[in-house]
Amino acid sequence: MNTPNKLSVMRIILVPIMVFFYLVTFLGIWGKIVAVVLFLTAAITDLLDGKIARKTGQVTDLGKLLDPIADKMLYDTGMVLIVVSGAVPAPYGVIGLLILLFRDFAIDGLRQVAASKGIVIAAVLSGKLKAIFHYIQIPLFMLLAATSTLSGDFWNVFNYVLLIVACVFFAIATLVTIWSLFDYYAKNKHVFKEKNEEK
Repeated sequence: MNTPNKLSVMRIILVPIMVFFYLVTFLGIWGKIVAVVLFLTAAITDLLDGKIARKTGQVTDLGKLLDPIADKMLYDTGMVLIVVSGAVPAPYGVIGLLILLFRDFAIDGLRQVAASKGIVIAAVLSGKLKAIFHYIQIPLFMLLAATSTLSGDFWNVFNYVLLIVACVFFAIATLVTIWSLFDYYAKNKHVFKEKNEEK
């Protein structure tokens, strides 16, 4: 297994560890702080594995399949955590989560159809942008879930500003998620055309 694929596996391993620290209560706010650090660490591996694979010529079919799986595990799990914990204002969190999950299931369906024809669908720019914006908004809400328990004038202002910034990135991430769904299907419509031709 090459280095980019090892980074993808590392990202998958970090997900349950992140969940543990986000949900534990005996560590206080530090549990969520650790979860933020783990999430960002995993997100960095996503940015690195693709660059390393392209730069060193280590792009493989395994990597094309493993990378999006690791990505989805990370940001889908992160979204569930911040929505269930109430960090994202209702009902926007639930709506954003449903859009993200629907998009991922739809792309998975596309990949399965393509795989049945021996076609591997690689990540596209819109998908990467979607991941980047989620990699920004999710840890912001995770941090907010931690700091919102603190009181005082400073923390009240800090949490208010943090909430606004997080909501802006949440909105952008949701819009890019919708765009990426249409983008994937538009760029891979030949998968379905080939299926019709075989009938």
